[in-house]
Amino acid sequence: MSDDSIQTRTTLLERLKDWRDDPSWQEFFNTYWKLIYAFAIRSGLTEVEAQDVVQETMLAVAKNIPSFKYDRNLGSFKHWLLNMTRWRISDHIRRRKNLAPALNDEQATETQTGPANRVPDPASLDLDALWEAEWEKNLLDTAVSRVKRQLDPEKYQIFDFLVNKEWPAQKVADAFGLKVNQVYLAKHRVTELIREEIERLKKDF
Repeated sequence: MSDDSIQTRTTLLERLKDWRDDPSWQEFFNTYWKLIYAFAIRSGLTEVEAQDVVQETMLAVAKNIPSFKYDRNLGSFKHWLLNMTRWRISDHIRRRKNLAPALNDEQATETQTGPANRVPDPASLDLDALWEAEWEKNLLDTAVSRVKRQLDPEKYQIFDFLVNKEWPAQKVADAFGLKVNQVYLAKHRVTELIREEIERLKKDF
């Protein structure tokens, strides 16, 4: 699906209610899996557990999306997806705690900080703040990825070397046979495209 043809989130969520709509589900997965994974990691899960949370959350979304009613004014989709993810994370933490007593008994003579004591307490984490931070990061990463696909590779490289790799403007200009003002102009154009894509994503996703 091309970027120009992406529908609004309301339309996408309606299309997800058809579990056979593979392109829409792939679009949804590509947009949100990194967000869910990063949130799970920051909540204290291992990489394997975080990968499981991604899959389990996607299955939960598929099961519950038919009854979901989107209300942009309430920002309900972000909160709804947070709950879908948080419940899966809580399941994994609960499983760990259920296994911990036996492991603690085995290790009691070796350490005073057994597995149960190393399991993060969800109540001690500001999950809403974590989710908001990861949501914004995912928004930026998705926007950059989409803009990158739209641009001539060289134009994005100029932006990447100047902004991400922090090359001096003159070094970038020399590398691409440009004038310094052309480098800054290229940076400005790509930055504006990213900002526009972020605004589009805020409306669409």
